[in-house]
Amino acid sequence: MEDKNINEIVDNTKIAETVSEKIPYETLKQFLVKPLDPIKVKKEFSKPVPSDEQKGNVDGIDAVDYDKVETEVKEVESNYRKGIVLKVPYEYQAMVNSDKFNVANINVGDTIVYKAGFAQWFDLLKDSQLVDSYSIVALVK
Repeated sequence: MEDKNINEIVDNTKIAETVSEKIPYETLKQFLVKPLDPIKVKKEFSKPVPSDEQKGNVDGIDAVDYDKVETEVKEVESNYRKGIVLKVPYEYQAMVNSDKFNVANINVGDTIVYKAGFAQWFDLLKDSQLVDSYSIVALVK
């Protein structure tokens, strides 16, 4: 099973490098990323449950009392998303090559985890997003 994961990583890197060479854009400040399928997570949601006895108030208006809270677990999309890096921004490459900054070396073909809500769809290249370096939270190994 480990061999399959290694082969997938190698294939993703080769594919990303091939695609990257054909993209006519060089990004300056943002990573160009091919987002992968959304990540699903289980989250607990609480909702109030109306009590069995409902009483009207003095003005004759029915009031609903909520005495209990019910917890429900749902599978929803995560706030984070994985993506394959297609282009590394020029400014980020300069920081990696500089001795002044201590940043991770992210390359074309690497899989990253980023805050999905902060990414922007890049409509000049189908199914791609622009991601700021500060939105990247992890490098998938």
